[in-house]
Amino acid sequence: MPHVERGMVVGLFGGSFNPPHPGHLLVAEIALRRLGLDQLWWLVTPGNPLKNQKELAPLAERLAACEALAGDPRIKVTAFEKTLGTSYTARTLEFIRSRNPHVHFIWIMGADNLAGFHRWQRWQKIATTFPIAVIDRPGSTLAYLSSKMARTFDFARIDEDDAGVLWQKRAPAWTFIHGPRSTLSSSALRAAANKS
Repeated sequence: MPHVERGMVVGLFGGSFNPPHPGHLLVAEIALRRLGLDQLWWLVTPGNPLKNQKELAPLAERLAACEALAGDPRIKVTAFEKTLGTSYTARTLEFIRSRNPHVHFIWIMGADNLAGFHRWQRWQKIATTFPIAVIDRPGSTLAYLSSKMARTFDFARIDEDDAGVLWQKRAPAWTFIHGPRSTLSSSALRAAANKS
């Protein structure tokens, strides 16, 4: 787990990153800027229970690719979930909170994950552990209106103009951040690689 200091504001950006691409980096850069983060942890998961594990590149390969892409020293690439022995976000967030009680965390996710967020194990627990920032992705802009998560926690949504103080809010609290979007996706990149 990356080193943090008391009072820091840290974004948690999890995923399989199979492979990581400039669209992931754009989400990270928007989160760093709009949320006023001191660090952003790029949590490379050992596996994703909702995705085909046969398509998953080895963890070491994905970690190296994330490190090569990240660039910004505030982005900390980690795969500590492997040591923790879980692929479930709810458990990971509970562990992070227990180890870092004096740090302000925000869960970061691309809007493309919002539509299926209610299929994640203990998704409501995730939403009540840390504030959530949803970053716009192509084709997913309306997800913040129609998704089950958005409807369930509509009362907890704050205006994106207040994204810089999201870390001060007690979960559940979330915002949807519009901005530049990349059309790149890991699944499209894998499909293109398989054709060549």
